[in-house]
Amino acid sequence: MRFFRLAIILCLALGATACSKFARYDGPEVTQVVVNKGARQMYLLHNSEVLKAYEVGLGFAPIGNKFVEGDGRTPEGDYLIDRRNPNSEFYLSIGIDYPRLEDIEEARALGQPPGGDIFIHGRPYKNRKGGQDWTAGCIAVTNREMREIYAMVKNGTPIRINP
Repeated sequence: MRFFRLAIILCLALGATACSKFARYDGPEVTQVVVNKGARQMYLLHNSEVLKAYEVGLGFAPIGNKFVEGDGRTPEGDYLIDRRNPNSEFYLSIGIDYPRLEDIEEARALGQPPGGDIFIHGRPYKNRKGGQDWTAGCIAVTNREMREIYAMVKNGTPIRINP
């Protein structure tokens, strides 16, 4: 009887964990995230080793660097993962420290704000099956993939976004 109770408690605990949107990760540290916009690919790296690769969606105007708010482009360059949002409208999200000073100066030279709130995130229900490039400039993956990424990528991780 004691064994039966223990088995039920264990099953309930494992079931609750399996239903959580927060995954666990105990593998090698992700030392860099690389996004290749043209190929619509994102790689999580440990030094030079690719740990995971994902197909991604980008901003609704995916070609070219982001310069101003509302242009629908995903920024290009070297940034850092700097924040997390477990209650994101887009399932889970991790923030990219855009805009940096040079981004602000470029936008200011054009007489416009640079925009902001650039994230790697999942898909809201309305975009769960939608087209590839639909964000306002963010990097989108499936919700299942976002659970992995959220667990693997820590704040302070460098991210390079290539054309």
